Amino acid sequence: MPQRPVLVVLFDGVQSLDVTGPVEVFSGGGRVAGVPDAYPIRTASLDGGPVRTCSGLRLLPDSGLAEAVADGPPHTLLVPGGEGTRHPDPALVDWLRAQGPRAERLVSVCTGALLLAEAGLLDGHRVTTHWIACAQLAREHPAVEVDPDRIFVRDGRLATSAGVTAGIDLALALVEEDLGRDAALTVARHLVVFLRRPGNQAQFSAQLSAQTARREPLRELQHWITEHPDDDLSVEALAARARLSPRHFARAFQAETGTTPGRYVDRVRVEHARRLLEETTRGVEEVSRAAGYGTPEAMRRAFLKALGTAPAEYRRRFHAPVL
Repeated sequence: MPQRPVLVVLFDGVQSLDVTGPVEVFSGGGRVAGVPDAYPIRTASLDGGPVRTCSGLRLLPDSGLAEAVADGPPHTLLVPGGEGTRHPDPALVDWLRAQGPRAERLVSVCTGALLLAEAGLLDGHRVTTHWIACAQLAREHPAVEVDPDRIFVRDGRLATSAGVTAGIDLALALVEEDLGRDAALTVARHLVVFLRRPGNQAQFSAQLSAQTARREPLRELQHWITEHPDDDLSVEALAARARLSPRHFARAFQAETGTTPGRYVDRVRVEHARRLLEETTRGVEEVSRAAGYGTPEAMRRAFLKALGTAPAEYRRRFHAPVL
């Protein structure tokens, strides 16, 4: 089995979990696959000196960046995020610009995407980053296609993830790709996480991705919808519950939440169905009724549209392991 050396770039203000999360996944993947050196991992800072994470932890790199690539590029170059990406050292950006194209796989976690974009490595690619930085990335780098709704995005040799724990999801996906599903599943069990969340899963739940309505009746209605996905959630029924005309209700809901009632209901139902498929053994037909779809075919269409996969396949891949 070929080795896939991983080089993790360190800098002052790095997010510690962006570093340790993927490192634990890669190192664990090699161990459980019976190939401890499948992912030789090296950490490096510009000068090889220690760095201070944004939480105050002190990390001691294995070497300087120049030394780390003296014998050739790594298979996977991983760039974490953190507060240090706001005003990066120009020398670090220059190093990424020169070395990024040489790596077989270029990976960013969280706002590490900002460093790659500054180095010109994301132009013409579809990427994601932490939700708080998506608008900045799109504004400052118009040649980059930013997808703010995904926890990770694969685009050829480039892989980018959303904030912090999404780096673990992405690393698990890469281990599954390299070493197989069994290795990734075993690592996930050891870390007490799902095998991985699908990359096209939204960064937020329906309630968090939509704004909270200012008016009490609409706030209460948002909460009620999440607790009753199998009820009649048509605009007419929801308007009656809010004691508004359907037209007034639809306008007020979108103005205060930033989304239409229909889209909000769609997200709530997909999320409810996802949780049942992940956490229970209830049949697909029962899940479709509980989530308000009525029929398995209606739920299948909704899953294909929102997640790009059918419910049965979703359960096969993402059902919570028995720990």
